[in-house]
Amino acid sequence: MNGEALIILHVEDNPDHSNLIIRTLRKHRVANQVFLVEDGEAALDFLLRRGQYADSAKSPRPHLVLLDLRIPKVDGQEVLRVIKTTEELLAIPVVVLTSSETEKDITEAYEHHANSYLVKPVGFEAFTEMMECLGFYWLGWNLHPWECHVRGNNE
Repeated sequence: MNGEALIILHVEDNPDHSNLIIRTLRKHRVANQVFLVEDGEAALDFLLRRGQYADSAKSPRPHLVLLDLRIPKVDGQEVLRVIKTTEELLAIPVVVLTSSETEKDITEAYEHHANSYLVKPVGFEAFTEMMECLGFYWLGWNLHPWECHVRGNNE
């Protein structure tokens, strides 16, 4: 990404999960900055630059959102819906990272245009392997609209 810091917004209310995810991403140098918010209201404030996140220096546009569905205040499905219906946010990839395997949650997430839906593995090794692969895919291998001018593909 041409030297640009890779930024992830991580929306997770379980401290054990968030610590593991952040530690794994940093260990594999996947992201330069991971911003953690613990509820849906804070996630929307961050993304829409409201309240304590009104200063864009405190809420840079993430290159990826990792979103748990079962979060307080505003649930993850509503956060996803807002992201994917807000012009300045809709190009940000959103990976739902949750413990729910219900058909209803999966279907609803994709109806709200989730870019991916991952179920958190139970085992430590499987969880860290998933996070490593996820980071490399979304922030390393996957092409994003903001990279087109860097690669000369701005046709």
